[in-house]
Amino acid sequence: MNAPHAPKVAGIDPSLPSPTQTADPVTPPLAAPNSGVQDRLAGWVSDLTTLHELTERLVRTGSLDEALRELLRAGASLVGARRGLVALEPADGLGPVITVGLGLGHADLGQIETIPRGSASAGHLLDGLPEAGGERRADVTHPDIASEADLDPRHREVAARLGFSASYAVPLDPFRATPCTTPGLSAIPAPAPGADGSGTGSPADAGDHPAPGVPGVPNVPGSGTTSVAGTTSVADAPSVPGTGQGRDSAPAAAPSSGLTAAMGAGGPSGRLGGAAWLYDEPAEPAERQRHLVGLYCQYAAAHIARLIELSRARAAVTTVQEELLPTRLPRVPGVRLAVRHHPGPRGGGDWYDALPLPDGALGLSVGGVSGSGPSAVVAMGRLRASLRAYAVMEGEDPVAVLSDLELLLRLTEPARSATALFAYCEPGTRKVVLAGAGHCPPLLTGERRTEFVETTLSAPLGMLSCWEAPSVEVAPSSGETLLFYSDGLLHRTGEPMDRAFARLHTAAASAPKGVRGDPDAFADHVLRTVLPDGPAASVGRPSADGTEDLVLLVAHFD
Repeated sequence: MNAPHAPKVAGIDPSLPSPTQTADPVTPPLAAPNSGVQDRLAGWVSDLTTLHELTERLVRTGSLDEALRELLRAGASLVGARRGLVALEPADGLGPVITVGLGLGHADLGQIETIPRGSASAGHLLDGLPEAGGERRADVTHPDIASEADLDPRHREVAARLGFSASYAVPLDPFRATPCTTPGLSAIPAPAPGADGSGTGSPADAGDHPAPGVPGVPNVPGSGTTSVAGTTSVADAPSVPGTGQGRDSAPAAAPSSGLTAAMGAGGPSGRLGGAAWLYDEPAEPAERQRHLVGLYCQYAAAHIARLIELSRARAAVTTVQEELLPTRLPRVPGVRLAVRHHPGPRGGGDWYDALPLPDGALGLSVGGVSGSGPSAVVAMGRLRASLRAYAVMEGEDPVAVLSDLELLLRLTEPARSATALFAYCEPGTRKVVLAGAGHCPPLLTGERRTEFVETTLSAPLGMLSCWEAPSVEVAPSSGETLLFYSDGLLHRTGEPMDRAFARLHTAAASAPKGVRGDPDAFADHVLRTVLPDGPAASVGRPSADGTEDLVLLVAHFD
């Protein structure tokens, strides 16, 4: 159907001339992109991709040892080496001082440590020797150890014995900028800011700018970032996801300010150590490799600094917890004792105690305070000390001991609860009177029986307005063993409580005859059977509650 014609109006000719069909105007083709620029841009993207993947693997490490080993593996791939070592020695002197090797055994590391510190690669960095210009040394290279005339003979001897011919070392310093020192950097025009400040101007309006992070590569169009005076730092480099470092996290004028705030005022500062990689043949990394490994090591140093601070805090909590618990168990005729204590990573409030009492008696206790961390450890120390005092005064009556402890808990720790089990033992008559407050029942085992001691059901301390429960009397036979434990042993199995109790029962019943007479061997057998991968490995199980302490107290009656 034809479209209707427009109505005619007097004095106006509605007919429109047909458009003339002409060819498109000839526009000059865009200049072909420089192949060299494309190659540099592709290399820049490849380098950033590699750096991203390596830092992603690094930040997934949760322990200091894992982070150091990942640092060595990543650095070896960046500089093209097969072996390496990292010497950790924080400048603040608070430790830890450790050496970790890649492709090197303990004997090899021992050989390397005999090299005079001023001659070895890592030793230069740990001492912070200045260069001729007065600045701290950024890296140390020995491209051909055998042919270096001024090298210490011991260094040359160890290198020949271990079979490496060259080494390259870099410092681990989260506050050190990584300069770009490659001469003759070529660049492409960077986009100039438009009229609206959006940074989308045409390339023709922009000048040449050096590369923002990797030597010999151009700026990314649209990024609007440039380097100053031909140098660049980690702050100028594009952000690497997962590291918290890069252009978006710290200003170029102060690349360490964001890191300082992240680490806190109490964290380790300055140089943390040095990492060195060893070559089988005379070699040295290219400038591009040096720059990449420098960027990576600065990211790694920030991550390692946080892990160092975390390990120091955990070590401090563990030390306080160990000092609040008995350093050794007493020797009482008629009974032999053994204990296994594995604190959780954040420090928990579980305790154990063995207290000699008058007339040859023995008081045994296990318990736990709710919560974790330093506050729970301190509360545990107060309760354990109070329980010892109550045991001396009223040890024959375990119910009275726990009643006094419950009153103290409500008065001094109103926001906490606690579980406890106290046993008054007379080894001469093999008589045990015990009372429990919300704690796991002890396990009595021997050649003829293995059974849980059914203590009276009772709420934990601090849960009721007045705690009261009757005591239970047990008479172990000669050669039988009484196990006291915390619920952390059951939780670390990662199984429901009924299956965890069954596993503990099976572990005690299946103990060989030669193990039953030795409380230390019996405790190790129970832990190996209940936790086949060990107490430390159980912390990492997804289904296990690794935040809790593990306590196992064994009393073997002769």
